[in-house]
Amino acid sequence: MEEIRGTVRNIIYRNAENGYSVLELVDDAEHAFTAVGELPLASIGERIEIAGTWTEHPAYGRQLKARSYHTLAPANVTALINYLGSGLISGVGEITARQIVAAFGMDTISVLEHEPERLREVSGIGKKRAARIAASFAQHKDLRDIMLALQDYGITVSQGLKLYRAYGNLCLARLRENPYRLIDDIEGIGFITADKLAANAGIEHDSPFRIKAGLKYTLQWARQEGHTLLPKEKLTEVACDLLKVDVKPAEDLLDELALAGDVVVKPVGGEECVFLPYMFRAEGECARRLSALIASAQAPALLGLEERIRLLEKELEIELAPQQHEAVLTALTSGAMVITGGPGTGKTTILRFVIRLVEEAGLDYELCAPTGRAAKRMAEATGAEARTIHRMLGYGFDNESFVKNEDDPVCADVIIVDEMSMVDVTLMRALLRATPRGARLVMVGDADQLPSVGPGNVLRDIIESGVVPVIRLTDIYRQAERGMIVENAHRINRGRLPELFADCPDFRFEESGNAEEIIRRVIALCSGATNKLVTRDPAKDVQVLSPMKKGALGVAMLNARLQQALNPPALKKREHKYGEAIFREGDKVMQTKNNYKTQWKRACGGVVEEGLGVFNGDLGTVIRIEPEDQEMMILFDDEREAVYDFTMLDELALAYAVTIHKSQGSEFPVVLMPLAGGPPQLLTRNLLYTAVTRAREQVYIVGRSRSVYDMVDNAKVRTRYSALRFFLEGFAELGGTQP
Repeated sequence: MEEIRGTVRNIIYRNAENGYSVLELVDDAEHAFTAVGELPLASIGERIEIAGTWTEHPAYGRQLKARSYHTLAPANVTALINYLGSGLISGVGEITARQIVAAFGMDTISVLEHEPERLREVSGIGKKRAARIAASFAQHKDLRDIMLALQDYGITVSQGLKLYRAYGNLCLARLRENPYRLIDDIEGIGFITADKLAANAGIEHDSPFRIKAGLKYTLQWARQEGHTLLPKEKLTEVACDLLKVDVKPAEDLLDELALAGDVVVKPVGGEECVFLPYMFRAEGECARRLSALIASAQAPALLGLEERIRLLEKELEIELAPQQHEAVLTALTSGAMVITGGPGTGKTTILRFVIRLVEEAGLDYELCAPTGRAAKRMAEATGAEARTIHRMLGYGFDNESFVKNEDDPVCADVIIVDEMSMVDVTLMRALLRATPRGARLVMVGDADQLPSVGPGNVLRDIIESGVVPVIRLTDIYRQAERGMIVENAHRINRGRLPELFADCPDFRFEESGNAEEIIRRVIALCSGATNKLVTRDPAKDVQVLSPMKKGALGVAMLNARLQQALNPPALKKREHKYGEAIFREGDKVMQTKNNYKTQWKRACGGVVEEGLGVFNGDLGTVIRIEPEDQEMMILFDDEREAVYDFTMLDELALAYAVTIHKSQGSEFPVVLMPLAGGPPQLLTRNLLYTAVTRAREQVYIVGRSRSVYDMVDNAKVRTRYSALRFFLEGFAELGGTQP
C-alpha cells in the first residue's frame, strides 16, 4: 500500500451511482498518473492523498487502484485558484477564483469556512452572491464530513451517496435513530447491511426495530425462494432463529406490523398466513380477474365448430384424438382454460388447430411465452408469430408499468400463453390486467416441470383449484414422438427408471464416478473432440445443465473450466474482469435478472428494430469489449444487440453451463448433464424431468447411474407456499366477480 499526493487535473470517468471514478492527477513533482476506484467527491483542482496499490491495466497501462483518500489543502496559490475555479463551488468561475485568491491568498479556505461575509470585499461580489458561494462551499464540506463519519459505521461510498441523497444532512441522525428504516428508504440496503449498521450504532439485538425488520426480511427471503406467503408459525420460527430472540415478542410485534399495514395476515387453507402486502394484492387480483374472465365468456364466435374441426382434420390429414378434440373445443368456447401435458402429447397440434380456426373466423389472436427462446420455439412449432409476454404487454421501466393494462388492453380475441409453468404471480397479474373482457385465455404448460423462478405457483394453483377447465394430455402421439427423449421423460415423470444403456443416438449415458474425469469428458464433448454428439457445432448447439450452482460439478466450476477450454485468452481477444468473473469476447453469457431499461437493436430485413428490456434467462454472446468506453456488446440468441456499461455486469453470468432452473422455457438441440451426487433437495425427479425435456435432438448424461436413479426415486416436491388456488376457490363460491 502506497500513499500518493496529487492534484486532480481531469475526471476521465465517473459513475454517479457508486462514485467509481477514473482520475488524471499530477503529483508534487509534476508527474501525471491515473487513479481508479471509489473517489466520488474528488474534484478538478483538488489536492488529495490516495492510499492504494499500483496495477497494470492491459489497455490503459499503470494505474493507482485507490483504497481510500482524503482531501488536502491546496499546496500553492495556483492550486487554490484551480480548485476554486473548477466549477465545484456555485458562483465561482476562473476569473472570480483569481479575484478571491488575490484578495485572501492562502487564507482563502479559512475565509470561506469561517468568515464568508468577507467575500464582499472582492469586487463584483455582493451580499446575495457571497451567501450563495458560502452555502455551496459549506454544502460540499458537509458532504465530505458526513461521508467520513458514515465510514465509521461501515457504510460504503455508494451507500453513503444514496443516504445523502435521501436524507441530506440528517442522514447521520436517521442512521443513529433507526438503521432499519434504511431498508425501505434506500435501494440496495437490505436487512443484513442494516443489521450491521445497527450493531455499529449500538442498537440492542432485541430492539423492536430489529425484530420488525427481521420479520419483514424473512418474508422477503421467502419471496425470493418462490413463496408468496408464510404460515404465521413458520414465519416467527424462521425469523426468531435468524434474530436469536424469543418467539413471544416477535408474535406481538407481528401484530403491530399487521395493524400498521406492513404485512397482511389472512387464513389460507384453514391456517393463519402472513403476506407482504404487494404479494397479497397480486394473488388476490389474479384470482379476481381470472374468475371474472371465466364468468364473462361470450357465446362461441365460431358457428359450426364441430364441422370446421372435421374439415380441418381432412385438410391437414391429422385426426385429433379425443383429448385433443376436447382441448380445441374448450379453447374456443371457454373464457380461460389450461392444456397441460408432457413432451409428445400433442400440445402443438392442438395449438395449430386453434390458430387456424381463429384465423378462419376472422378473430384477432396473440401467441406469447415468458422468455424469448420459448417464444421463438412457439413460433417455429406453430408457424405463427409469437412474442414474449413482456413485449406483448409493452413493458416500461419496471414490471409495474406495462403499457397494456385494463385501460388499454391487448387487441386480441384469443390469447395463447405457452410455458405457463414459468409464469410467476406478478407477470400473471400484468397479463390478466391486459386481457380484454370477453377474450379467451388459453394457458399451455407442463405442470410437472419446475415452478417459476419468481414467486407463486400459478399453473399448479390454477389446475388444483378446479375453477378453470383443464385438459390433461397423457397419451404420446406418433406425430410428436421424438424417440428415447420423450420415452425416458415420461418414464421419469411416472417414477420409472429411464433406459440409460439402450443403443439410442438421441439419449446417451456414460458411466463415470470421478468429478474430474466427468469434467474432462464434458469438455471433450463440448469442444468437438468426439463425434458422439448429434451436432457438428457443439459450441452453438450444446447446453450443459447442472442441478447445482456450487461444488465440483456446479455451474461456477463448470463455467470456469469450459471457458478456459472453449474460449481461452488470446492476444487480440479483449477481456474484462468484473469481481471474480472474467468476461471475454466470444463468451457465452446469460442475463440473470430482468432489466426493463436496457436498450437493444435488431436488424431484420434491412429494417432496424429498437426496444427496451432484457430478461432473466436470455442467452447471448459477448461480441465486443470496449475498454476505453467501459462497454460490452452482447448479441442475444434472438439477434438483439445490447450495450452493457461495465457497471451493469453484475446482471450477466457465463453460460457455458447453467442450472436446470435457469433453463426453464428454453429448448436446446443437445442437453449435456454431468451428474455425480449432491444434496437430496436438489436431486429430485422433477428436476431431472425438466432437464431431459429441454433437449430437442439429444440428451447426453455423463456421471453415475446411481445418481440418475436416485433422482427418479426422489419424488419429493419442495413445498411452495402460495394462495392463488384458495383465492380462486373463494371467488368460485361467490360466483365470480368483476375486476
